[in-house]
Amino acid sequence: MKGALCSPPRAPLRGALGLAADLVALTKPRVTSLVLLTAGVGMYLAPATDASPTLPTLLAALFATALAVASANALNCWWERDVDRHMDRTRDRPLPARRLDPQTALAFGLALGVLSVPALWIAANALTAGLGALALVVYVLGYTPLKRRSPWALPIGAVPGALPPLMGWTAVTGQLDLGGLGLFAILFVWQLPHFLAIGLFRKDDYARAGLKILPVVRGEMATRIHIALYVIALLPITLALVPLGIAGVGYLAVAVVLGASFFVWSMTGLRAEVGPRWARGLFFVSLVHLSGLFLALVVFAA
Repeated sequence: MKGALCSPPRAPLRGALGLAADLVALTKPRVTSLVLLTAGVGMYLAPATDASPTLPTLLAALFATALAVASANALNCWWERDVDRHMDRTRDRPLPARRLDPQTALAFGLALGVLSVPALWIAANALTAGLGALALVVYVLGYTPLKRRSPWALPIGAVPGALPPLMGWTAVTGQLDLGGLGLFAILFVWQLPHFLAIGLFRKDDYARAGLKILPVVRGEMATRIHIALYVIALLPITLALVPLGIAGVGYLAVAVVLGASFFVWSMTGLRAEVGPRWARGLFFVSLVHLSGLFLALVVFAA
């Protein structure tokens, strides 16, 4: 009897931990981590001056950026909870699995968003806060509902996906210039073949959910042609960082090798006999390309 009286109430503890885990899952931690990495690279590459923020201030700006990204992801999960029930890769998320009340998820996402913009203003500057607000609005109110209507959702969604490195740059410099815009352009164009590859090998999943992605609307060959064109456009954009004075010759060599590999793989997709295995390979190559590119930017910064 005495032992029973002294035992902690385990069920409420498990319930609280489960709620916390589900709220964290709404923020898509892996996606958020990758976004913060690109924002950090933007901060690292930005030219520092005597007026540049201190390291603690920049870390605070990264935290505020994380709040904005987490808000966008949580609100996306709330909006697409019915769609997610029809997709194999998303049906176990907290909302489609009915582990979390939709109103709780909505309140959580809105609270993060409301906090993130003033936090960015305080930790960085008005420009960075404005870019964060733009990313949040375009992702939630533009990209998310448009996915059910048009393949144009992808380039629209690539805008907020490409803004974090620019936000990292402006957090240091307080202004828009060619260096930060170059980083934005790389990430914007890179996302197009990357997500089209996912659309190819998960085409049936997206079709079942009623999402109007390019492989569903225009077919696989048209999608593979788009991928090849985007990869071709990406190479000169990545190389432009050298004449812009952001990266050195070492980066140039890495960018050429990675870009050529990405190009060769994308061109093999124009053969009629390729299928989901090729698309999965392209997805992997795209991840290697971006990771290698950003690593080279850090190592061989000008």
